[in-house]
Amino acid sequence: MKCTACGAEIADKALICYRCGRSTFEPPRRPAADGRRRRSLLPSILALVVLVVAGLLMGQAAVGETPRLVGYVLLALVAIVLVWRFARRPESRGPK
Repeated sequence: MKCTACGAEIADKALICYRCGRSTFEPPRRPAADGRRRRSLLPSILALVVLVVAGLLMGQAAVGETPRLVGYVLLALVAIVLVWRFARRPESRGPK
């Protein structure tokens, strides 16, 4: 049998060509490309910090000691995290 890449004569039972190293058969399926991106831990850590601060502030708000500005800053942080999270979400692909 001849190699389809380089034309060298190889054994019928050979899995690869001894000259060029190419496979003598096509796999039934090609491995899918790893499309997963490595996610950053920054949004998760930021969300955890926001939740901890919110919990602490809720404890103070029950007593009536929380300044109004702190609540607004916390709300702004939550809004920024949510907007950033949804902006980085990959676009959904239609049916194939």
